[in-house]
Parts: sequence; C-alpha cells; structure tokens
Amino acid sequence: MKVDTVCIIDDDPIFVYGTKVLLNNNGNFCSNILVYENGREALDVLETMLNTNEFPDVIFLDLNMPVMNGWQFLEKFCKLPRVEFNTRIYILSSSVDPADIQKAKNYKIVKDFISKPLTADVFSDLLSVVEKEVDFKNV
Repeated sequence: MKVDTVCIIDDDPIFVYGTKVLLNNNGNFCSNILVYENGREALDVLETMLNTNEFPDVIFLDLNMPVMNGWQFLEKFCKLPRVEFNTRIYILSSSVDPADIQKAKNYKIVKDFISKPLTADVFSDLLSVVEKEVDFKNV
C-alpha cells in the first residue's frame, strides 16, 4: 500500500519545489501532492476535505510561516474530528531550537522533527518509514 496524498505546508517556494522533485523521483510513493503557503490556507481547505478520500495521509509542515504558523496550525488541526488516527505529520523546519523539538514531541500526530535542508538521503529514509507505517496501518 502506498500513500495516496501528501500535503506540503510551507511558504518557501524553493523548498516546496525541491520536495516535490524528491517525491516525484521516488516512483509511485504518492498519487497526489497538495501545497499550501501557510497554515490558515491549508486548514481552510483540509476542513472541507475531512470526509473525502483526498484527505492527506502525510503532511510535511514548516513552523515559520506568515498568517498561521506551524504551531498554530497544529493546535487547530488536532481539534478536527478523527484526524489524529488518519494523518501523520512530519515537521520540516530550519529551526534547530531544542524547545521546538521538545514541543513537537507533545503532539502524538507529529511523527518526527526533521531539520532543513532536506537531503535526498534523509528524504529516502523518511519515505521508507512512512511506507512501513502505512503498510502496518492497512494490515
């Protein structure tokens, strides 16, 4: 079983482009890629998708964004019904602040905190973990 939909929430167009290239270069990892520039934009759309097959299996979330940052997004997102059972969030941030890493551990929906830049090797390892989690979930 592969991931159907991946969502990238990040305001850096270069990072988004690079992540899309990495996703597309990893064969059939996912069918759909959604991209939002801030947490508010993502939340507005994701709320309308809650009961659809298009809701993302994986979200790559930046912390530092305008309008609604990653932490604000997480607070609101975790209050959506049934979300924590169906979606895995990976924080991808340029922050190396130990307080941010510790804070991320307080959210059971956050599976990992990965420091940018995202290299092909790190991304490949991450995709392997995600694929195993999705396979396990669907057994």
